[in-house]
Amino acid sequence: MNNIRVIAWRELKTLFLSPVAWSVLAIVQLIFAFLFLSQIETFNLLQPKLATIEHAPGLTDIVVIPLFGNAGLILMLVTPLLTMRTVSEERRNKTLALLLSAPVTSAEIVLGKYLSVTTLLLIIVALTAIMPLSLLIGGTLDIGKFAANVLALSMLVLAFASVGVFMSCLAGTPTLAAMGSFGVLLLLWIVDWSAGMRDQHSELFEYLSILRHYQTIQTGLLASDDVLYFIFFTIGFLLLSCSRLALDRLQK
Repeated sequence: MNNIRVIAWRELKTLFLSPVAWSVLAIVQLIFAFLFLSQIETFNLLQPKLATIEHAPGLTDIVVIPLFGNAGLILMLVTPLLTMRTVSEERRNKTLALLLSAPVTSAEIVLGKYLSVTTLLLIIVALTAIMPLSLLIGGTLDIGKFAANVLALSMLVLAFASVGVFMSCLAGTPTLAAMGSFGVLLLLWIVDWSAGMRDQHSELFEYLSILRHYQTIQTGLLASDDVLYFIFFTIGFLLLSCSRLALDRLQK
């Protein structure tokens, strides 16, 4: 556990000493703020009509859920940029052999690097959650749905990061790692687009779709099926990363 903390702290410090982390935080929060304000404007335009509808959707449905939905898509683009250097940079700089010869296990290396990236991603999630909370000053939120959206986005970025670390373990350069991560995540995002077509309905594709599980939790329906999907998804890719590094260690 101590080795994991040391590796995670070193990686996180390196990340924040470079302009990458600060640039990502600034740009992502700027985009999220724009989307948040756009949804508030939409709510204000719809409010006269909503006032005449019984059980009309409120702030949570019109502002919070679309904000977190767009946040998931944007973070799918951002995560590969944050994870691409975790291991592939070591391989490109010929320092991976030195790291593998250190008295640390493959699992400690993977978890340390994974925790450094997920810390930054969870900071982004926390900053995103602050925006809807500001609506409590003059409005009301469905706290249950809001909490479900925060949980859903947190599990989503943890899953994204596990894919990114695995692809970084496979790739020889950060660029290839980023492209591979984005390709896998995009495939899992759109894999059930054919589910609505009568002749191409597939329960397997529906279950594999990371978007379907994410959107289900967003609605406030916290089913064990969706939670377990994200847990096993994340653990599975982390185990694959550990196996890949273990194989590299044997080859050295």
